[in-house]
Amino acid sequence: MKFDYREAAKKNVLIVAHRGVSGGNIPCNTMAAYEIALMQGADVIEMDVDMSADGQLVVFHPGREFEHLSIAESFENATWDDISRYRYVNAGERCPTQFGVLKLDDFLENFKDRCFINVDKFWEHPNEIYQAIHKHNMDSQVIVKSAPSDEVFRVLEEVAPHLQFMPIVSEENTVHEILKTKKLNYIGAEVLFTSDESKVASDEFIEMMHKDNKLVWANAIIYNYREQLAAGHSDDTALTESMDKGWGWLSDKGFDFIQTDWPLMLIDYLKKTNRYYR
Repeated sequence: MKFDYREAAKKNVLIVAHRGVSGGNIPCNTMAAYEIALMQGADVIEMDVDMSADGQLVVFHPGREFEHLSIAESFENATWDDISRYRYVNAGERCPTQFGVLKLDDFLENFKDRCFINVDKFWEHPNEIYQAIHKHNMDSQVIVKSAPSDEVFRVLEEVAPHLQFMPIVSEENTVHEILKTKKLNYIGAEVLFTSDESKVASDEFIEMMHKDNKLVWANAIIYNYREQLAAGHSDDTALTESMDKGWGWLSDKGFDFIQTDWPLMLIDYLKKTNRYYR
């Protein structure tokens, strides 16, 4: 099945479920969290990839072993046999849940031909992750992202020049013209900005990207409220202050993707305010 991000973005704002939809006893980055995200109408599911000491790719945010599993051991020192015994802890009481760590192969096979997928943390193991994506024949289904660097560009050109790629840029996109000359599948950019006046949040920048047939990704998610990813136009703002100021502002600016931890409520708001469909 062929997936086309540009054509999909012409129809509606593409809603990205950050690590699926988690809460209560359903942890993030689990099969259950991703299935719930699709039930809630997400277009894209975002996931992280890590690798065990014996080379098994797993769906997990690197360095978050204690937060999600209540263990001190790093995956880079653990075999898959060890990791398969771990259980996620829940959000409230940090009690073990029934959910274990997911193999990347199992994730890919389950969601093949079902939705768009963003593989984050791609730059940690680019060749191995690409080989897994290609093995499942999902090249057109996946976007990979990373901070821009000559090394990332070189690896992509050598390993997976046709894999859809978005650089993660802050405040200004200084790599747009450079990327247009590279032998890789540059389809747009994820932008991070702390001010409404940032270049990557300007009408001129978004119009320029669209004129060049590139998509623009914004984040409503919050990792740390002291480090805003979209100048305060966030899930927190939408749910505790004003949906217009949070999600409405991002939609009105013309961003093609909005990443959120609350896809159901975001989609409902966008539809009710006639912002969802293009």
